Amino acid sequence: MKHDAVQTYYGETLQGSSDLQTNACCTPGDMPAHLKAVLSKLHDEVLTRYYGCGLIAPQALEGMRILDLGCGAGRDVYALSAMVGEGGSVVGVDMTPAQLEVARRHQAFHAEAFRYAKSNVEFHEGFIEKLDALDLEPGSFDIIVSNCVLNLATDKAAVLRGAQRLLKPGGEMYFSDVYADRRIPADLAEDEVLYGECLSGALYWNDFLTMAREAGFGDPRRVEQRLLTVENPELEAKVAPIKFLSATYRLFNLGGLEPACEDYGQAVIYKGTVPQAPHELALDDHHVIETGKVFPVCGNTWRMLAETRFAPHFEFIGDFSTHYGIFEGCGGDSPFNGLSEGATPAFGGSCC
Repeated sequence: MKHDAVQTYYGETLQGSSDLQTNACCTPGDMPAHLKAVLSKLHDEVLTRYYGCGLIAPQALEGMRILDLGCGAGRDVYALSAMVGEGGSVVGVDMTPAQLEVARRHQAFHAEAFRYAKSNVEFHEGFIEKLDALDLEPGSFDIIVSNCVLNLATDKAAVLRGAQRLLKPGGEMYFSDVYADRRIPADLAEDEVLYGECLSGALYWNDFLTMAREAGFGDPRRVEQRLLTVENPELEAKVAPIKFLSATYRLFNLGGLEPACEDYGQAVIYKGTVPQAPHELALDDHHVIETGKVFPVCGNTWRMLAETRFAPHFEFIGDFSTHYGIFEGCGGDSPFNGLSEGATPAFGGSCC
């Protein structure tokens, strides 16, 4: 699938969200109240030219510098610009001139809506597979977001490598995208409608996890997911029996994360100080940390909190001086589990 076909689909074929033929590029309705309040201030034209599949507003954004890959007409850029505050900034990158034209002409409108002295956003035209060709300083972003765009990229591994290069140490890539339960056949990948609707460019989920790790993002964390129903009989018949889901992942730029969840006897205590999260903080779909409670964590999770923007919001217990084996709280499994004395650990042997 070529760039020009995607540009045509999003710049000319689609004139608004209602022109989409499936529900793949649609944000679910259960949106937090604080995000609804921000979106209510955005320009109508920006809102109607939105084609995302999830919510890309992680916690603790005040003062952050954020990059939005595939920003389109700028809905997420402007929403994030309100949440980072006047001291933060948001940069949008997109390859479709028609979308960027919409985004740029509403900069003054949103600066006034948020009561800023000047706009804190900027937009660049370019390909997200070639981020090194843009005037963006390596290691200069706290957070990189993307909303249902990675599936449209012609070189998905290059996008992840480019994002890792632009992130500060301890920064994160937080993004939503569409994934398939198997690898997409080549003939479907050439279907311009299926590709433009975010389906036939979707990665097989296990290939994505491998790709993320190879790009330097150890231990990818899934935040949430939902099954997608195509709800278009003609297109549904084309892709059957492939199943799709929309998922949000967070990838931390922390070198040396271990391939498994290891136990060092560590724990954290959440202070309840992240805005909009006074009672609990959800790091991912299996770490919901209640305020004030001692919460045991594996070494990777400890680092994701201690070496990132979340550090001021936690108390940290323990270090890496003693290793206790696999951390079973993350679902880790050990060949020693369930063994009686004298039994042989299942480290290898036949597959029978």
